[in-house]
Amino acid sequence: ARLVVLNARSAAQHGADIRTGTTCVQARREGERWFVELADSDSGARSQVVARAIVNAAGPWAQRVAGSILHLPQSGTLRLVKGSHIVVPRLYAGEHAYLLQNADKRVVFLLPYGPQFTAIGTTDVPVDDPDRAPHADEHEIAYLCRTASDYLQRSVVPGDVVSSWSGVRALFDDGSDNPSAVTRDYRLMLDENGPPALSVFGGKITTYRRLAEQALDKLQPWFDFPRGSWTGNEPLPGGDFDGRTFDQHLAQLRASFAGLDEKWLAGLFRRHGTATRQILHGARQVSDLGEHFGGGLYEREVDYLRQHEWARTAEDLLWRRTKAGLLATPAQVACLREWLARAPADVV
Repeated sequence: ARLVVLNARSAAQHGADIRTGTTCVQARREGERWFVELADSDSGARSQVVARAIVNAAGPWAQRVAGSILHLPQSGTLRLVKGSHIVVPRLYAGEHAYLLQNADKRVVFLLPYGPQFTAIGTTDVPVDDPDRAPHADEHEIAYLCRTASDYLQRSVVPGDVVSSWSGVRALFDDGSDNPSAVTRDYRLMLDENGPPALSVFGGKITTYRRLAEQALDKLQPWFDFPRGSWTGNEPLPGGDFDGRTFDQHLAQLRASFAGLDEKWLAGLFRRHGTATRQILHGARQVSDLGEHFGGGLYEREVDYLRQHEWARTAEDLLWRRTKAGLLATPAQVACLREWLARAPADVV
């Protein structure tokens, strides 16, 4: 989640107009331009943008967007496969991960998830409808618990699960019968019948930079983009460490904000890197951080996330921008929602 939002912030710094909570309603070609109608998901307000090209990177909805909205010829099909993870109290000490080989020839990961938890994932379950919100069902939870228990000295049971999350992988359909065997590679489909439209079928976050660079290469004739790879050397916002290590930066941060809890500072620094100083500017003690909404999430950080990272809801703040929701109580979550209802809406 942090990687995704920081890429959006980087794009904004390079001139992109980021519009969250926005639906692409329809698009049409006129001459050498695309005319795209957008709708605000909350208010329904309509707006139009004009573009020289469109990149359809709609993930599980890419096939629908290509056909129903962009009206492109059929060029690729998707297989939708749900992957779920569960979170349990820490199963082992250390910051290393485990890769478990299951009897069904799949692998399951055990990953440190902050100082207090372990994440276990993932599954491969075929799905038909991308609009149906994915969730970890009881069979997936039992499967992950059983696999972890086969390798650990203690058993993991569904009652240990404190949280879970699921997503839908949009895989390029290569005709495989086994969801686990479907290619994780991607296809870039360029339609040049008028102003260009580039559709992305498949792909995953571990190869996103290479995919993006290849996408720009395909659009280079229309935009004259500089050729060559550059994204691997460009720090994301907060990642400009100037040759110093994480620990060196953290030590300087603790010296500058000695009145704040060291473990809490480390968690904030892991989320925001060098931008932490911007969040904490002028803070000398915990009372300077404003209201505490649970899980180490204070008003200072909430303001920053709303102003710079497009956070709008309590779920955005507690789960998509931080993982404070793992430790926040129901009363604290309700307090955050009430605070947001009173706060100005136009902070971004």
